[in-house]
Amino acid sequence: MSIDWHDLGTAFALYLVLEGMVPFLNPAAAKRLFLTMSQAPGAQIRIIGLSSMVAGCVLLFMVRN
Repeated sequence: MSIDWHDLGTAFALYLVLEGMVPFLNPAAAKRLFLTMSQAPGAQIRIIGLSSMVAGCVLLFMVRN
């Protein structure tokens, strides 16, 4: 299995577009979200990050197969 750099670049570009949607469409909600996240314990943020990575891997597996 080799890395297709075009697909990786496309995925990263799409990630940036999706990540920028909330601050662009609703800056007040983005501020509240960032404030809440900055006050959350590190363990909770790690669990959320791990859950997001697992969900992304499962979705990627489903899309690619």
